[in-house]
Amino acid sequence: MKNILLPTDFSDNSWNAIKYALQLYKNEVCKFKLLHTFTPVVYQIEFMQSSTPQFQVMEAVKETSQKNLNELVVRIETEFPNPNHEFTTQSSFNTLTEEISDIVKNNSIDLIIMGTKGASGVQEILFGSNTIHVLDNAKCPVLAIPSGFTFEKPHDLLFPSDYEVNFKDQHLQPIIDIAKLFSIRINIMHVFYGEKLNEQQEGNRQKIAEKFKGIAHLFHNIENKNIPEAISQFQMKTPINLLVMINNKHSFFENLFFKSNIKQIGFHLKIPFMIIPSQL
Repeated sequence: MKNILLPTDFSDNSWNAIKYALQLYKNEVCKFKLLHTFTPVVYQIEFMQSSTPQFQVMEAVKETSQKNLNELVVRIETEFPNPNHEFTTQSSFNTLTEEISDIVKNNSIDLIIMGTKGASGVQEILFGSNTIHVLDNAKCPVLAIPSGFTFEKPHDLLFPSDYEVNFKDQHLQPIIDIAKLFSIRINIMHVFYGEKLNEQQEGNRQKIAEKFKGIAHLFHNIENKNIPEAISQFQMKTPINLLVMINNKHSFFENLFFKSNIKQIGFHLKIPFMIIPSQL
């Protein structure tokens, strides 16, 4: 059984991600946990604008949250009835990132699937701030679904890598699992600037080749491109519909998402995107 966490704020965007999850794993036995958090900030604003005693405000917000979660379960079971799927709900007075961290730590969560929101600001070009924080801090794989993306079975997966990660089974297994589930092709893309792979990088590349034996995969070397530009141009030539990367903090991932020039690059992701933490 897969244990999948589905954060929701009851928006169309989060419903779209939930629909993707239900269709992606429609033939798999899954236990889905639907999570809604109401943060201290929201709570304080509610309290400041009301003469209602503090605990009553919190209880009212929590009651509304749980009611919406219950209605969401009914909607799911009505529109996507599936004996393979089981649902639980959790309403929490906490920030989303902290609550997800607690849930992942105390439960056997295999995957988080959540929607994305367009936003302004350097760190929020691709996704909203909540999604960025979850992607950067979660201790399990996170699959982010862009707003408005209509579900289609994954058929070509793009896996960019600088080969700086000492790949372990837990890094590559989520990719292998989804590749086997849908018989898809994995495109491993390395972007370089004229330098040859060093001994460590070559060793890591060989690990990937060994782990992906028996699965359709291709290696691509792209010279003199920055990562976002290379990904964008690759998408134009190959109809990939799933991007997977390992969050190798302070190098590849950080350079991609948290540098100010990302805004000038104009990189906009329109396909589902999975981040696998380097430390699992």
